[in-house]
Amino acid sequence: MPRTSLAPPLLTVAGTTLVAAAPAPVAPAPAVPCGPARPRPRDRRPSAARSGYARIFSVPGARAFTAWNLLARVPMGMFGVGAVLMITAARGSYALAGAVTATGLAATAVVAPWTARLVDRYGQARVAVPATVIAALGSLSLVSCVRSGAPAWTLFLSYVATATAPNTGGMSRARWAHLFRGDPGALHTANAFEQAVDEVCFMLGPLLATFLCTSLFPEAGTLVGVAMMLTGTVLFAAQRRTEPPVAPRPSVPGTLLRGNPGLAAVLAVFVCTGAVFGSLEVVTLGFADSLGHRPAAGAVLALQAAGSCAAGLLYGLARPAGPAVARFRRCLAGMAALAPLPLLAASTGGLPTLGAALLLTGMATAPTMVTGMNLVQGRTPTGRLNEGMTLAVTGLLAGIAAGSAAGGWSVEHFGASAGYGVPAVAAALALLTATAGRSVLVADETTNT
Repeated sequence: MPRTSLAPPLLTVAGTTLVAAAPAPVAPAPAVPCGPARPRPRDRRPSAARSGYARIFSVPGARAFTAWNLLARVPMGMFGVGAVLMITAARGSYALAGAVTATGLAATAVVAPWTARLVDRYGQARVAVPATVIAALGSLSLVSCVRSGAPAWTLFLSYVATATAPNTGGMSRARWAHLFRGDPGALHTANAFEQAVDEVCFMLGPLLATFLCTSLFPEAGTLVGVAMMLTGTVLFAAQRRTEPPVAPRPSVPGTLLRGNPGLAAVLAVFVCTGAVFGSLEVVTLGFADSLGHRPAAGAVLALQAAGSCAAGLLYGLARPAGPAVARFRRCLAGMAALAPLPLLAASTGGLPTLGAALLLTGMATAPTMVTGMNLVQGRTPTGRLNEGMTLAVTGLLAGIAAGSAAGGWSVEHFGASAGYGVPAVAAALALLTATAGRSVLVADETTNT
C-alpha cells in the first residue's frame, strides 16, 4: 500500500539506506521497500527453457504419482500371461486359456467406460481404490477355482469380475492433460512418456509373470500381481495435488461417441491394433512352448515391448510436424509393413530370430499409439478426459480379446508358427480402417483445430 505518513520515506540504494527529503503535502509516493532487497521465491512451475522429460517432471508431485502409477500398471502386463500359464498348467488347453482371458477383456471393454465416467464425476481417489479391490477379489477367485479344479464356467465368471480394474494409465494421462492444458509440446512429451511406461509394463509384466509361474508355482504370477496392483493404486490415489478436478455434470451429455465420428474412427483403428497385441502374446507363448522353452516366452515378448519403449521415448523428444491424421496413417503403414516379420522368423528360425523380429516390429507401436492418443484427447470434451482415454483403452482391450481368442485358436488348429499370421492380418486391417475413415478424421481434425 502507498505510505500515508508524513515522515520522510526510506530509500534503499545498493544496499545502503538513505533519507529522502520530506515530501510535499501532495498525493503520497508509492512505497519503496526498506533494507536490502529480499530474494524472490523460486518459481517451481515448468520453465520454457527446460525441454523434454526434465520439463514435465519439474512439476511438483509429478514424480510421485508417476512412480506409484507404474507400480499399479505393471500387473496389467502380468495378469494375461499369468492366467494363460496358470490355466494351461492345470487344464492343458490354450484354447480354454485364450477364451477365458478374452472373456475378461471383453467384459473390461464394457465396464471400463462406466468406471471412468465415475472417476470423472467423483474423482480418481474415491473411485479407483474400491474398483481395484473388486478386481483383486476376482483374480483371487480365479486362482481358487483353478487350484480346486472347479468347473470351467467358474473361471470365466471369476475373470469377468476383474473388469472393474480402473484404467490407471488413463488416469495418469488425465493428470498430464490437466497439468499441461494449453501446452501441446509438453503434452506430446508426456503422452510419449506414458506410452513408453505402457511398454515397460508390458515388457516387465510378462517377464515377471513367466518367471514367477515357472520358477515358483503357476499361480504365483497372479498373486504377486494382485499385491502390486492394490499397493500401487492406493498410493497413486493418495497423490491428491496433481489429481484433476471432478466434473459433476458432463459438458456433453450421453456417450462420447454420439455425434463424434472422428473419435469413433480412431477407436475402430484401436480395436484392430489391440488384436495385434493380443494375438502376439498368446501365439508367442504357444511357439515357445512348442519348442520346449516356455520360460523364455516372457523374455521374447519383452523384446517387442523394448523396441516400442525405445521408439516412444525418442518420439517424445521430437516435434512432429504436419496434421496428426496424416502422421497416424504413416505410423500405421509402418506397423503393417513390420508385422509380417514374426511370421517369417517363426517359419525359418528359432527364438533368437523371433526375438529380433519382435524387437523391430515393436518400434512402430509407440509412435502409432502416441499419435492416436493425441487424436483421442483432441476429440474429448473438457471434464471427461478419463472417459475418453478409457474408451481408447477399451477399443484396445476389445481388440486384444479378439486377437487373444483368434491367436489361441490358430495355435490349436494350425500350429504356433502359422499363428503369427493373425497379428499380420490385424495390422493390415488397422491401416485399411484408418484409410477408409480418412475423410471423417480429416474433417473432424479441421473442426477441432
